Amino acid sequence: MKIMTCPINGPRPVSEFVYGGSVRDMPDPHTCSDDEWAAYVFNRGGAPGVKREWWCHTASNTWFIAERDTEQDRVLRTYLHGEEG
Repeated sequence: MKIMTCPINGPRPVSEFVYGGSVRDMPDPHTCSDDEWAAYVFNRGGAPGVKREWWCHTASNTWFIAERDTEQDRVLRTYLHGEEG
């Protein structure tokens, strides 16, 4: 069984979590070009490596960031937004 660590509730089965997408900086929708906005909405980096992703622990509705190595299929660390340090 795969385990992921919720920053609030500790190690839990991965079945208790929902993927929320990659952490990306959103361009200003009022000042960016149509091409920049389309790239933000539709393009994703799929190359294997370390990714920063939004995850939610559904039992507690805790949203957090996970750094995950998609090449080796393992979670490197998890933390709440604002605790990147």
